[in-house]
Amino acid sequence: MQITIRVRPGSARQSVGGSHDGALVVRVSAPAVDGRATAAALAAIAAAFGVRPHAVRLVTGATSRTKVVEVDGGDPAVLDRLLAGPG
Repeated sequence: MQITIRVRPGSARQSVGGSHDGALVVRVSAPAVDGRATAAALAAIAAAFGVRPHAVRLVTGATSRTKVVEVDGGDPAVLDRLLAGPG
Protein backbone atom coordinates (compact mmCIF):
# COMPACT_ATOMS: atom_id res chain seq x y z
CA MET A 1 0.00 0.00 0.00
CA GLN A 2 1.26 3.51 -0.79
CA ILE A 3 0.75 6.22 1.80
CA THR A 4 1.68 9.87 2.02
CA ILE A 5 3.45 10.89 5.21
CA ARG A 6 4.41 14.25 6.70
CA VAL A 7 7.65 14.05 8.70
CA ARG A 8 8.20 16.37 11.66
CA PRO A 9 11.89 16.10 12.58
CA GLY A 10 13.33 17.24 15.90
CA SER A 11 10.26 16.29 17.92
CA ALA A 12 10.59 15.71 21.65
CA ARG A 13 9.21 12.19 21.25
CA GLN A 14 8.67 9.83 18.36
CA SER A 15 5.09 9.05 17.35
CA VAL A 16 2.98 8.10 14.35
CA GLY A 17 -0.54 9.44 14.18
CA GLY A 18 -2.78 12.27 13.13
CA SER A 19 -3.06 13.90 9.75
CA HIS A 20 -1.78 17.00 7.97
CA ASP A 21 -3.54 17.78 4.67
CA GLY A 22 -4.47 14.10 4.35
CA ALA A 23 -0.95 12.82 5.06
CA LEU A 24 -0.07 10.63 8.03
CA VAL A 25 2.05 12.61 10.52
CA VAL A 26 5.29 10.97 11.66
CA ARG A 27 7.17 12.72 14.47
CA VAL A 28 10.83 11.76 14.91
CA SER A 29 13.53 13.06 17.21
CA ALA A 30 16.22 12.79 14.53
CA PRO A 31 17.29 16.03 12.84
CA ALA A 32 16.63 16.67 9.16
CA VAL A 33 20.31 16.19 8.31
CA ASP A 34 21.86 13.63 5.96
CA GLY A 35 18.63 11.63 5.69
CA ARG A 36 18.49 10.80 9.40
CA ALA A 37 14.89 12.01 9.79
CA THR A 38 13.80 10.01 6.74
CA ALA A 39 15.45 6.83 8.04
CA ALA A 40 13.85 7.34 11.46
CA ALA A 41 10.45 7.96 9.84
CA LEU A 42 10.65 4.76 7.80
CA ALA A 43 11.53 2.79 10.93
CA ALA A 44 8.64 4.40 12.83
CA ILE A 45 6.21 3.53 10.02
CA ALA A 46 7.40 -0.10 10.07
CA ALA A 47 6.86 -0.28 13.82
CA ALA A 48 3.43 1.36 13.62
CA PHE A 49 2.24 -1.09 10.95
CA GLY A 50 3.89 -4.09 12.60
CA VAL A 51 6.00 -4.97 9.55
CA ARG A 52 9.72 -5.52 9.15
CA PRO A 53 11.80 -2.42 8.35
CA HIS A 54 12.68 -3.67 4.86
CA ALA A 55 8.94 -3.79 4.04
CA VAL A 56 8.81 0.04 4.07
CA ARG A 57 10.35 1.83 1.09
CA LEU A 58 10.59 5.49 0.16
CA VAL A 59 8.90 6.16 -3.20
CA THR A 60 9.25 9.96 -3.46
CA GLY A 61 10.27 12.90 -1.31
CA ALA A 62 13.80 12.10 -0.13
CA THR A 63 14.50 15.77 0.68
CA SER A 64 10.94 16.89 1.42
CA ARG A 65 8.96 16.71 4.63
CA THR A 66 6.06 15.26 2.63
CA LYS A 67 6.95 11.80 1.35
CA VAL A 68 5.27 8.84 -0.32
CA VAL A 69 6.18 5.43 1.08
CA GLU A 70 5.28 1.89 0.09
CA VAL A 71 4.35 -0.44 2.96
CA ASP A 72 4.34 -4.12 1.95
CA GLY A 73 1.72 -5.94 4.00
CA GLY A 74 0.24 -2.72 5.40
CA ASP A 75 -3.28 -3.01 6.78
CA PRO A 76 -5.72 -0.25 5.70
CA ALA A 77 -7.48 -0.53 9.09
CA VAL A 78 -4.21 0.36 10.84
CA LEU A 79 -3.79 3.37 8.54
CA ASP A 80 -7.31 4.56 9.36
CA ARG A 81 -6.61 4.21 13.09
CA LEU A 82 -3.31 6.10 12.80
CA LEU A 83 -4.87 8.93 10.77
CA ALA A 84 -7.54 9.32 13.43
CA GLY A 85 -5.11 10.48 16.09
CA PRO A 86 -1.64 10.45 17.61
CA GLY A 87 -0.20 7.08 18.38
